Amino acid sequence: MTNDAERLPAPAAVPTRTAAFAFWLKLGFISFGGPAGQIALMHEELVQRRRWISEGRFLHALNYCMVLPGPEAQQLATYIGWLMHRTWGGLVAGSLFVLPSLFIFMALSWVYLAFGHVPVVAGLFYGIKPAVTALVLHAAFRLGSRALQSPWHWVIAAGAFLGIFALNLPFPLIVLLAGVFGYIGGKFAPDQFQAGGAHEPTKMAHGPALIDDDTPTPAHAHFSWARFQVVLAVFFSLWAIALGALVAAFGWSGVLPQMAWFFSKAALLTFGGAYAVLPYVQQGAVEHYQWLTAAQMMDGLALGETTPGPLIMVVAFVGFVGGWTNALFGSDSLFLAGAVAASVVTFFTFLPSFCFVLLGGPFIESTHGKLQFTAPLSGITAAVVGVILNLAIVFAVHVLWPLGLSAHFEWPAAVIGLGAGIALFRFHFGVIPVVLGSGIAGLAFQLGLQTF
Repeated sequence: MTNDAERLPAPAAVPTRTAAFAFWLKLGFISFGGPAGQIALMHEELVQRRRWISEGRFLHALNYCMVLPGPEAQQLATYIGWLMHRTWGGLVAGSLFVLPSLFIFMALSWVYLAFGHVPVVAGLFYGIKPAVTALVLHAAFRLGSRALQSPWHWVIAAGAFLGIFALNLPFPLIVLLAGVFGYIGGKFAPDQFQAGGAHEPTKMAHGPALIDDDTPTPAHAHFSWARFQVVLAVFFSLWAIALGALVAAFGWSGVLPQMAWFFSKAALLTFGGAYAVLPYVQQGAVEHYQWLTAAQMMDGLALGETTPGPLIMVVAFVGFVGGWTNALFGSDSLFLAGAVAASVVTFFTFLPSFCFVLLGGPFIESTHGKLQFTAPLSGITAAVVGVILNLAIVFAVHVLWPLGLSAHFEWPAAVIGLGAGIALFRFHFGVIPVVLGSGIAGLAFQLGLQTF
């Protein structure tokens, strides 16, 4: 018997560039909920409602994006935009997934730095910080429940935690060792090193799509080594020219060139989502370069949790605060300094994501086969669990003992954090209600102190 979905006609025509632009722009403003929520939203819009792409092709693209370092939801948007409208479509879809968030972050960062000491704002952030600690811990739990599928994964996670917590090993070294361990483990115990799909939507029929399971690969999506070399050369040139211009203008040791170099490296280490790279940003931006404090880093993460776009956009906050506090263009141009630094950081963070999709997309479309990187990826993802757990501990220490372990214990923050944890773990509340509720609780506590 033929079901209703199979009887539906295919969409009339490929959407125009104008229609596609309007959709991707809208998506950039409503993409709340982190990668899982963003991917579910794209699935609903593109597979179910508009039927621009079939379930199978959507999942095929998603599996590739999950293997890549970088924000998988933004890369998935880039991939689908490229598949439908060539390079123009990929650049537009990926950029519009990021730009609304960048402008929102600039505005919120300005409010935070200009008015952060106002009692109302300070009270809100007092409550939000312990909620962020609970969110990071919850992220470790969610990732761990998917990634730690064998005893060897637990060993890797424990080793990564001890490596960064006790030995202070750099995050890139931990990622490298975990990947090598996973590769070797995949050779000798392949059943122990399988990586599952973290965000796969439920498979079901939605009717024929513009790009269906049996739709031939578009001409522009065929793989060739000549195109591969051209794309690689173009993106490397963009990176080198942009970095070279910053060095020429500010010197290698300048804040902007150092941000560009640091976040270029960070962009290559975001296996497992934004929470995976935060420890690296914590080590570099907070401890080494001191562009911002650990407390400010937590505040930026709180803003990232409540704004649309990829969570990794917290790096724009890091850049804005670093540019502002270093007064790059003088004390009278603090907003300009922050905005320029945020833009630089965003450019160098997301440039590799576009490169990976446009570089590897034709190969993936031409093969339609399974990726063979599951073993190293599973090792890296397991290590990320331990690293994120360490980040939660670092945040907890800063929240509960803001003046040092020998100083007083912030019991109100502990109560708010415990409440946020219960809301997340026990009642499965969303991120925004938890953050807003915790902020209101913190504000109430601070106003109560002023009253008495």
